[in-house]
Amino acid sequence: MATSEPVVSLRGLVKRFGALTAVENVSFDIFPGEVFGMLGPNGSGKTTTIRMLCGLLAPTAGTAIVAGVDVTTEPDRVKPRIGYMSQAFGLYRDLTVEENLRFYGGVYGVEREELRKGIAWAMQAMRLTGTANQLAGTLSGGFRQRLALGCSLLHRPQILFLDEPTAGVDPAARRLFWTIIRELADQGTTMIVTTHYMDEAERFERLAFLSRGHLIAIGTPAEVKATFGAGSSLEDIFVALQEKES
Repeated sequence: MATSEPVVSLRGLVKRFGALTAVENVSFDIFPGEVFGMLGPNGSGKTTTIRMLCGLLAPTAGTAIVAGVDVTTEPDRVKPRIGYMSQAFGLYRDLTVEENLRFYGGVYGVEREELRKGIAWAMQAMRLTGTANQLAGTLSGGFRQRLALGCSLLHRPQILFLDEPTAGVDPAARRLFWTIIRELADQGTTMIVTTHYMDEAERFERLAFLSRGHLIAIGTPAEVKATFGAGSSLEDIFVALQEKES
């Protein structure tokens, strides 16, 4: 990994909303096929950073290169190369599983034959076999999250951004979701994930901890814990930051 060129590279990224600085001088690299975590309490700048990397929000200052595209100057060029799944991903509850996949494939401009193959792949890879004709609104939380993940991958993006993807689903569903994330990473997709579950944070190859818009630690889970002193856990760090920011 160390010899690879980064697939995401931030340098001095800043985002201000009037007098509020949401992201302040953030710099880091993410490499191909990594499962990379972004952690921090609410308001720490995680989602704002992801929205800038996806070309959905213009930075105030700094640069961000994502999949070879400078999103600060050409945000529309990056969108075909990435996938984005928010916590509130917009599945259509009155459409079936297959109809949702077909709809999002059309949104991403996937050609008919590729879409047919993509739907078959998503049904298998996301463990959705047997649900093609089931209304999305009747699925359990874990099934809905896997369907949303499948929808965001139909155009086979290089990079997938997942913002709190397992919020509100049971532990067994979360474990299966992480099995799928690892399989996708092993196939070369770079996964950038935010979570507030610290047991999940141990699964990241590397992670960035943000607090009040600042990058305060980056590295493997072990390296980040060592930054905060012997015996620190990711849960301890997260709780301390929450208390500091409240």
